[in-house]
Amino acid sequence: MPDVLRDPATAAVAFVRALRQAGLVVPIDASVTFAAALDQVDLAVGDDVYWAGRATLVRRAEDVAAFDQLFAAFFGGVPLPRPPASTPQRITIAVDDPDAEMDGGDDVADADPTIQVRFSRVETLRHKDFAAYDDDELAEAWALMDRLALVGAPRPSRRSIPTRGVRGRPDLRRTVRHALRTGGEPIRRSHTQPGERFRRVVLLVDVSGSMEAYARPLLRFVHAAVAARGRIEAFALGTRLTRLTRELKRRDPDEALRLAAAAVADFAGGTRLGEGLARFNDEWGVRGMARGAVVVILSDGWDRGDPEALAEQMQRLQRVAHRVVWVNPLKATPGYAPLARGMAAALPHVDAFVEGHSIDALERLAAVIAGDAAPVPAAAP
Repeated sequence: MPDVLRDPATAAVAFVRALRQAGLVVPIDASVTFAAALDQVDLAVGDDVYWAGRATLVRRAEDVAAFDQLFAAFFGGVPLPRPPASTPQRITIAVDDPDAEMDGGDDVADADPTIQVRFSRVETLRHKDFAAYDDDELAEAWALMDRLALVGAPRPSRRSIPTRGVRGRPDLRRTVRHALRTGGEPIRRSHTQPGERFRRVVLLVDVSGSMEAYARPLLRFVHAAVAARGRIEAFALGTRLTRLTRELKRRDPDEALRLAAAAVADFAGGTRLGEGLARFNDEWGVRGMARGAVVVILSDGWDRGDPEALAEQMQRLQRVAHRVVWVNPLKATPGYAPLARGMAAALPHVDAFVEGHSIDALERLAAVIAGDAAPVPAAAP
C-alpha cells in the first residue's frame, strides 16, 4: 500500500488540492464525499481507490485524462484500472414512420445484435427553416399546423358563472330559488364570479416579394387558425391591405389558399406597411376590431414607404390593442439586427418581437398569443 494512503483523510485533502492546481473544478462537498468514500473501500485494491475518486471528483468528461495522470503520480503504486475491451457494434440509423409496418420479427433482431439510433422526421421538420423546405416537407408541415391551437389571451367576461363555496358575489336569484325547496330558509347560498372569454386575434401577413419564401407557410398557419372557428381575423399586407377572413374559413386548405391567392392582387409585390396599417386602423382596427385584441404582424420589416408613417400607425395600433406582436422570420438568422427602416420604425411600438421561421417558432408564437409564455421584449435596434 502506498504511504500516502496511510491516512485517507490527509490523502483526500492533498489529492483534491493537486486537482485544483491542475485546473479541475472540485467543490468542497465533493472533497468530503471522496474522504468518506476512502473510509468505505479497501485501500489495498487499486480499482476501488481509483473509482472512489473518479466517481466523486470528476464532473466533466474532458477532465478524465488529467485526473488519470494526477492519480497515477499521486498514489504511485496504485495501478490504474484497465479499460474494458471494446466490442465492435453496428449502428443502424432509422427514420420513424408511424404509417410503416415492422418487417420480420424478434428472430431477426436477435440474430444480429445492433444498436438502432432512431430520429423522428417530424421532430426534424419542427426546427427546420421554412425557406429550406421542399414540396414534400411543406405537405407534412401543413398537417402539423392543423394541430396548433391559436387562441387569444383570456380576459374577464361580463357574463357571470356560478362558483363553488363562498367565492365571488352572492347570487340572490339562485339563493332564493334554492330556499323555496327548504321552506324559505336560505340553507344553500349561491355565488357568482365573472367568467372568461378569449381575446380576438388579428393576423396581418406580409405577402411582399421579400417574404415570398415564408408567405405560403405563414398563410397556411393563418388558415389553420381561422378555420378553427375562433375569434380570428386575417389580412394580407403588401402594397395594399386585403381582408382574407372569409376566404380562409374554408376547411379545405388547398381551396382556402387558392381563394386567398386570387383575392390578393399584389402577392409577391412591393411593401407599404405604413399605408396598409393606416387603412386597417381607419376601417377596422381603431373602430373596434383591434380594441382589446392581440394584433400579430408577420413581416420581415422591409418597407418601401415612409418609416415615419409606419411608426405613427404602429403607435395608433398599440394604443387600442391589448398586445402587439411582431413576427419576423429573419430574426432567427445568426447575427440578425433589426436595421431595416420599417423594422426599426415599428420596433418601439411592439410588445413582443419573436421568430417565425419554423414550426417550433410558430408553436412558441401561439403560446405568446395565448398568454401562456412570457412576452419576448422588443430589443432596441
